[in-house]
Amino acid sequence: MTETTVGIGGAAESTDMVLNIGPQHPSTHGVLRLRLVLDGERIQSAEPVIGYMHRGAEKLFEARDYRQIIMLANRHDWLSAFSNELGVVLAVERMLGMEVPERAVWTRTLLAELNRILNHLMFLGSYPLELGGITPIFYAFREREDLQHVMEEISGGRMHYMFNRVGGLKEDLPAGWLGRARQAVAEVRSRMNVYDDLVLGNEIFRGRTRDVGVLTRETVHGYGVSGPIARASGVDFDLRRDEPYLAYPELQDVLKVVVRQEGDCLARFECLLEQAHNSLALADACLDRLDELPAGPINQRLPKVLKAPEGHTYAWTENPLGLNGYYLVSKGEKTPYRLKLRSASFNNIQALTELLPGTLVADMVAILGSLFFVVGDIDK
Repeated sequence: MTETTVGIGGAAESTDMVLNIGPQHPSTHGVLRLRLVLDGERIQSAEPVIGYMHRGAEKLFEARDYRQIIMLANRHDWLSAFSNELGVVLAVERMLGMEVPERAVWTRTLLAELNRILNHLMFLGSYPLELGGITPIFYAFREREDLQHVMEEISGGRMHYMFNRVGGLKEDLPAGWLGRARQAVAEVRSRMNVYDDLVLGNEIFRGRTRDVGVLTRETVHGYGVSGPIARASGVDFDLRRDEPYLAYPELQDVLKVVVRQEGDCLARFECLLEQAHNSLALADACLDRLDELPAGPINQRLPKVLKAPEGHTYAWTENPLGLNGYYLVSKGEKTPYRLKLRSASFNNIQALTELLPGTLVADMVAILGSLFFVVGDIDK
C-alpha cells in the first residue's frame, strides 16, 4: 500500500523542483543551459549542460594546414581573437624552433594587451547590465570603439583579426599607427573612472555582489579555474609573470598581477577592472619600445608548404579569461596529427557546481555573470 502526502502552503516548500535556465534564456551568455534543483527559492544542486555550440574544432585542426588552423583557433573566444591566434602560432613556432623578429615580438605583446582591454571592457559593461544597471554598457562600447578602430586599421577585422602568422605578423604597421594607438589608449584611460565611480561606488551593485558566490582556493585548484576569477580567490598565478613569453620578461616592472582574497562576485569584478587599468599601462610601455626600435622585418619568410617536424609540444598563454593552451602533436606532415585546445571558460564554468548550491535563485544571475565566460570558449 502506497501512501502519498500532499503538502499545501508551507509543506509544499520542501518539494524539489527542477528548473532549466537556458539554453535560450536572457540570463545566460549564449546557449548555456543550467539544470538547477530547487528547494523553494534555494538552489540544492546545479549542473552546467554544455555542447550546444560545439563545432568539433579539434578534429577540424587535423584537416587544415598550419596556416589554416589559425582561422579555426581564432574563433572559440570571440572576445579574445588575437590571443587565441597567438597561442597556436607560438606552439607551431616552438615545434619549428623558430625565432621571430623583435618588432613582431613587441607588436604581438601590444596587440595582446589591447585585445585584453577589449575583452575586459565588454564584461565591465555587461555585468552591471545583468544586475539592472544599463548605463555602464554604453560607456563600455564607447571605449571599445576607440580601440576597435586601431585594431581594425591594422587587420581589417573587427572581431576576428587574423593578424598572426607563423613566424610573426601578417604585415607591418601602417604609417602613423603607433601615434593613433597611443591616442586611443590615452582616451580610454581618461574615462576608466566611470567604472571606479559609477559601478564600484554604487551601493546596489556592492550589495548584490559582496559575499555572494564565494569561490574558495580549494575549488579553484580542484577545477583548474584560472585568470581573474582564480586571482580573485587568492591564487596568485599569471603566466605573464610566472612563465613569461613574448616581451613580458622585459615588462615585469610595469606588469601588476591583481589578486584579491575574498573570492566573491565583487572581488572578481575588481580584479577584472584593475587588470584593465594595468593592460593600458602595458600597452603604453609596448608603444614606447616600438618607437625606439629600428625599422626591420615583422615576420619570417616561410616555405610554400610548411611542415612541422615530428614530435609534440605544449604552448600556453595568459588569455584575458584565463589559461589557454594548445597541445600539438606532429607526424611531420603539413597538418597537425592532433591539436588539443585547453580553453579557460571550459574549466571556469564547471565551478558552478560548487558555487550555486546553497544560494538563492535571485543570486544565480550575479554569480553566473561574475565568471566572465564565453560559451564558444566552453564548447570549442
